[in-house]
Amino acid sequence: MTTLVNRPAIDQWPDLGQVPSGPRAAVSAYVARRLFEAGVSRLSVSVHLEGRTLGRGGPEMTVHRPDEFFRRLGRGALIGFGESYLTDAWDSPDLGAFLTVLAAELPRLVPDVLQRLRALAVRRPPKHERSTRANSRRNIAHHYDLSNELFEQFLDAGLSYSSALFEGSELTRGELSGMSAPEQGADLAAAQARKIDRLLDRTRVGPGTTVLEIGTGWGELAIRAARRGAVVHTITLSTEQRDLAERRIATEGLADRVTVQLLDYRALPPETTYDVVLSVEMIEAVGYDFWTSYFQILDTVTAPGGRIGIQAITMPHERMLATRRTYTWINKYIFPGGFLPSVEAIKDITRRHTSLHVAEELSFGSHYAETLRQWDDRFLSARDAVLRLGFDDTFVRMWHFYLEYSRAGFASGYLDVNQLVLTRTGPR
Repeated sequence: MTTLVNRPAIDQWPDLGQVPSGPRAAVSAYVARRLFEAGVSRLSVSVHLEGRTLGRGGPEMTVHRPDEFFRRLGRGALIGFGESYLTDAWDSPDLGAFLTVLAAELPRLVPDVLQRLRALAVRRPPKHERSTRANSRRNIAHHYDLSNELFEQFLDAGLSYSSALFEGSELTRGELSGMSAPEQGADLAAAQARKIDRLLDRTRVGPGTTVLEIGTGWGELAIRAARRGAVVHTITLSTEQRDLAERRIATEGLADRVTVQLLDYRALPPETTYDVVLSVEMIEAVGYDFWTSYFQILDTVTAPGGRIGIQAITMPHERMLATRRTYTWINKYIFPGGFLPSVEAIKDITRRHTSLHVAEELSFGSHYAETLRQWDDRFLSARDAVLRLGFDDTFVRMWHFYLEYSRAGFASGYLDVNQLVLTRTGPR
């Protein structure tokens, strides 16, 4: 059984208990109302507000407590939007569908003149959440050390917590490639195995290959690499994940091939190199300020002729630049210190600061939308089990919002996920 001693408090949500008040909150609420009503009136949604229905028809939203909703929205912007959902100031019978419409239009919901002033209005990420060596372990624990049993409620049997790759035709267009959309309800476990096996195939992991994995998860990639005959060193900052990964690896009889270590990637010894370096959806936790050093370390620990395989959640480059100093609802409640790169940023950093080159790309954002849809269905079905683990109803609502908020990003095309293979362009 997992220990819950270090789990963040889940029975107190101080920012949810007090609605913003005072003259500034009143003025902000007035402005937020005007912008919200004008924005949703142009969208294919149905927003029920004070006896009126706004929008052109589509997924529904009902505002139960308008004063609270607009005060939170006015003072907290998108953070307030999410917090007002957690307090049930608004609701939606199909949350993912409603959020997908908003995500598709997000860059255009606020007038251009106000977009240019966003730097004056949005909150900056707090210094104590920057992904420094001093902060990173606490950031990781906030999410990944909640409870192994929690994640077991909604992940597949292999406990893969990243986008699956469902069956579909792989489309290649020169350097770029993508996948056709998956069928709803496709086999999740098989798709997660396909995702891992493709990354192992493209980086040529086989008998005798030395592999470094940055971000262990619960050990599934390390296990599948070791089954191919590879020798794997996998590192993590999550004690919960390390403990369960070690147990799973031992049960598979692979402890002689896989070493799991609680270690920050910045503490890797530069004199030790590997044939292959793999990292699945870990770069999102690195932080904008540390991307250059991250790829320089990957460059250093990859042996001559080696290959690097990365799976990364990405966003369009322009949106990345516009939001790189923004504190979000996801940062506050789910992933402190996290930020998503663009593929362009990865290419630019590796080109200018390393000897690495992005040789292959596979984009499959629609597959993440289906992955998240299945996770959320499983999570909601396991509500009673989640409550028995000691979590509260607010937490359940929070994670439902997180999973559907994320799904909307991929379903709308606002977010993408990519498998990237990097190779060296010159000597070390």
